[in-house]
Amino acid sequence: MKLSGEWLEAPATHAVCQMLTAAGFQAFFVGGCVRNSLLKVNVNDVDIATDAKPTEVMSLAVEAGLTAIPTGIDHGTVTVVSGKTGFQITTFRKDVETDGRRAVVAFSAFVEDDAKRRDFTMNALYARPSGEVVDPLGGMVDLVNRRVRFIDSADTRIREDFLRILRYFRFHALYGDPDEGMEADALAAIARNLDGIDTLPKERVGYEIIRLMAAPDPAPSVAGMRSTGVLGLVLPESDDRALAPLVYLESKLELDPEPVRRLAVLGGRDLPRMLRFSKKQTRQYIFLSEGITGVEPAEKLGYKLGIRVALSVLALRSAVLETPLPNEVIEAVLRGAGAVFPVKPADLMPTLSGQELGQALKALEEIWITSGFSLDREALLESSSD
Repeated sequence: MKLSGEWLEAPATHAVCQMLTAAGFQAFFVGGCVRNSLLKVNVNDVDIATDAKPTEVMSLAVEAGLTAIPTGIDHGTVTVVSGKTGFQITTFRKDVETDGRRAVVAFSAFVEDDAKRRDFTMNALYARPSGEVVDPLGGMVDLVNRRVRFIDSADTRIREDFLRILRYFRFHALYGDPDEGMEADALAAIARNLDGIDTLPKERVGYEIIRLMAAPDPAPSVAGMRSTGVLGLVLPESDDRALAPLVYLESKLELDPEPVRRLAVLGGRDLPRMLRFSKKQTRQYIFLSEGITGVEPAEKLGYKLGIRVALSVLALRSAVLETPLPNEVIEAVLRGAGAVFPVKPADLMPTLSGQELGQALKALEEIWITSGFSLDREALLESSSD
């Protein structure tokens, strides 16, 4: 089997591979670029594995007129910039010692060693510069069957890096077969190693959770997290019962997957701190959470918030409160979003000014909204003079 794609044929990619192979070293594409190409999914990053040592990669890049950045040189990784594209080039490695958060590695000359230290079989697929796929551990079968499976012992892989617990659920949401579900052995190993989650930095946990929530449908994976005890550890106050209904409503309302919206449906006042949200994400989370218990009609939400945010609030309310979402809700939101308040400040001046002017405009706007945006300028000005 051979890969194909613009990224593979790009001159920048050829230049990096040629830099290594012309000097007698091996060059293999690995990980996401291979997996996603085989699944016909967009490739965002290109990682290359090689038997060249990091110092050799740095020297070869300079000789080839390319830029080399020692981004993780102690762990074998050099970023080489070719044609304004960064390629992470990592020397074949094998683990010598791990503590669940970081590993002591030794460089290797064999791609098989490199494959065995990866997390899932679908991520241990390699490809030569020609596009020929190399499968040291039989990961192709799992990829074709959309089965997320730990390499060899799930317990061993997890104890090498406890973040793999969260990665398992994210990868299942993105690449797993929802009809087949998750492997019982993997879930059992995760349940046996829950203590390791407490050792993970909150930033890494937050990063994984946000990426999970960006999947087309994270609900089955989150349910798996709940059943194994993971959800209660990373989001102690959360409740995922409304997540699946929300995902359904997002599809019905043509809303893009939005991680913060989906986290708002899980609940938990302390969630932004636990996941190390940015200030912008925290404001968004609080706003959406408060919107769940609001009572504003769809038209008013459309006028006040705009189409996307209004539909988000309505979808959250419907999912959490288990109330039906009327079929005409989109029309109501669109009607509100397109409404233009007909009264201008100048219409009330110079009789009113300053704070009184602002209060009068606000009162008239509320009357206009309550009327279903039906009152025109003259009717509103007449009401203000009564």
